[in-house]
Amino acid sequence: MSSDTLKIDYVEFSSPDMEATESFFAKAFGWSFVEYGPDYRDIREAGLGGGIARSEAQVAPLVVLKAENLESSLETVRQAGAEVTKEIFAFPGGRRFEFREPGGTLMAVWSDP
Repeated sequence: MSSDTLKIDYVEFSSPDMEATESFFAKAFGWSFVEYGPDYRDIREAGLGGGIARSEAQVAPLVVLKAENLESSLETVRQAGAEVTKEIFAFPGGRRFEFREPGGTLMAVWSDP
């Protein structure tokens, strides 16, 4: 089992109209953004890391935990009863996997590259 204590590090929103969501967050909350291509924005100045991903499906925000050892954390969540929905993959800035906890909530764990 992992010795990591996984903590919430990032919240990822999805939106079919990312530009409208970005504009709303900026006007309502004063957040700023860094563009990572046409389909992703990194949220800044929100108190916790976050992002907006363009998606046709409207889904609940994805809570992302941070790990020191991604492989060990993957094994820990599997042994605890999670269904891994996406195996470890790389993205700009790191690597992550996604899972569904036994109650149905989709979550993710990421680490630095």
